[in-house]
Amino acid sequence: MTTLGLVGSGNIGGTVARLAIAAGLDVVLSNSRGPETLTDLVAELGPRARAATADEAAAAGDIVVVTVPLRNYQQVPVAPLAGKVVIDTNNYYPDRDGTFPELEEGTITSSELLQKHLPTSKVVKAFNNIYFLHLGQLATPAGSPDRTALPIAGDDADAKAAVTQLLDVLGYDAVDAGPLSESWRFQVGTSAYADVYAKALPFWENGGTPVGAAKIRELLAAVER
Repeated sequence: MTTLGLVGSGNIGGTVARLAIAAGLDVVLSNSRGPETLTDLVAELGPRARAATADEAAAAGDIVVVTVPLRNYQQVPVAPLAGKVVIDTNNYYPDRDGTFPELEEGTITSSELLQKHLPTSKVVKAFNNIYFLHLGQLATPAGSPDRTALPIAGDDADAKAAVTQLLDVLGYDAVDAGPLSESWRFQVGTSAYADVYAKALPFWENGGTPVGAAKIRELLAAVER
């Protein structure tokens, strides 16, 4: 893999882009407002980064990160993502996104909604359970004794293997939480979400602290609906 595409370039998208650049990857960024609004971020990231439309970023990426508000998931381009591994970073926030009855009832996960929208893509949930500042702070080289782990979920084994490899390159271990239907285990409100990576609460006011794979596995197994 040499190029990471980003559909959405906000806090999480921008942080993933910075980690990718630091790891020697090329990035193609997009957002809903147009490439011209990404000039400052591209300048910060340097020559390995360029701005594009969402369709262009989707087409350019060997792996594509979709990091848009859930309410906009149906705006994600379908055709250029055919056959590709797509990382879904999203969380369901009713106050922001409006109410989705099937999510309220727990009959489907937000990542399964994206997978239904992208029927020929291979969606893997990742990056959704960690605050963006902590994501930027906690990356460490492979083999580091205090390496942090992030949970992932997906229905395709090869896609999860590709995302595990990407996480390793970006500075993280991966913990396989199972299929997309199990991704609720590290969504908002669970013990595996956000707080676990913070030195103190509230998580958004404090620095990050390393959390290894064993702890993440423990939290994923213990969480209940």
